[in-house]
Amino acid sequence: MTVSFTKICAILKKEFLQLKRDRATAAMVVLIPIVQLLLFGYAIDNDPRHLHTALLSRDNGVFSRTIAAGLKNSEYFRVDEEVASDDGGRKLLQQGVVQFVLTIPEDFSRNLVRGRGPSLLLEADASDPVTVAGAVGALNGILTTSLRRCLNGPLSFLGKSAVSPLNIMVHKLYNPEGFTRYNIIPGLIGVLLLLTGMMITALSLTRERERGTMENMLSMPVTPIEVMCGKIVPYILIGYLQAAVIILVAYFLFDIPILGSSWLLALTLLMFLMCNLALGFAISTAAKNQMQSIQMTIFLFLPSIMLSGFMFPFSGMPQWAQAIGNCIPMTYFIRIARGIILKGSNFSEIWRNFWPLLLLMLTTTAAAVRLYRKTLD
Repeated sequence: MTVSFTKICAILKKEFLQLKRDRATAAMVVLIPIVQLLLFGYAIDNDPRHLHTALLSRDNGVFSRTIAAGLKNSEYFRVDEEVASDDGGRKLLQQGVVQFVLTIPEDFSRNLVRGRGPSLLLEADASDPVTVAGAVGALNGILTTSLRRCLNGPLSFLGKSAVSPLNIMVHKLYNPEGFTRYNIIPGLIGVLLLLTGMMITALSLTRERERGTMENMLSMPVTPIEVMCGKIVPYILIGYLQAAVIILVAYFLFDIPILGSSWLLALTLLMFLMCNLALGFAISTAAKNQMQSIQMTIFLFLPSIMLSGFMFPFSGMPQWAQAIGNCIPMTYFIRIARGIILKGSNFSEIWRNFWPLLLLMLTTTAAAVRLYRKTLD
């Protein structure tokens, strides 16, 4: 059997012409590698800095002020809050406002001068152990360096000592053992629901077009919102089934505690599912075929995975990447799910992440209804 180079060239020319006509596919071929390169190159950092920190100081001595200044000047910590009580600091940790609370005890400066090695208490939100690990490891060095600059004159022997002049007691809350599965599995619920929900819905209308059944749907006396409800309600039930399976497996096989309200988690799941299915519905109205639907789904799926805080610490991203991440529904769902499952958070404690998710749900649903056109074009 002979192979004709001319025929191969003709087929190649035909494929390139077809790719040229399909501008959406050509754009995805170029954009997906660029997006991945930019995200991995600029936005991803496994050693996050400038983590939100609250300071509780019960000592007004000069060394306490030195510690506060050293903390603020470090790259790992950003002191956003100063609290007056243990309950105030614990509330900020529960709400996810800060990752750390550093407590300076009474008579800290006096005990330091006397060489008693006073202790500081660092409470850390360890529901995301990767985020806090680097900062916890660097804290002793940061504070010791700051203090030794002030230990001069009669106190210079403390600064020159090989032993640190203070002790740091670290309390890791919500995940004391630092198990990564405690952090991953609540986020995994969001990842699976995002992938299956958005992709299945994205293929729904394009499948109708390719099978030739779209004409029958368009001839029916139904409104866009009725079509949308009919398309997505079955997948909401499927999403709940998937979430229930994941939660049960996490509880019985991985010993992950479910500390919060299951009803509150179910309400959050409903909003998140609505966001995903509405996005998929919008994709299906814009795509001309199933291949384009899959490509658009992947294009939206990648930023959701990388910029939501699921795979990489959200605090380690630059401000522009965090701004994009704050527009992604999965960012808020992961925070809420971790809060309910690991911290036992109530409605008031998740509200700061609940209302953006509600707003995104309403926005994506309204956009999907508006994009739906009762035409074949």
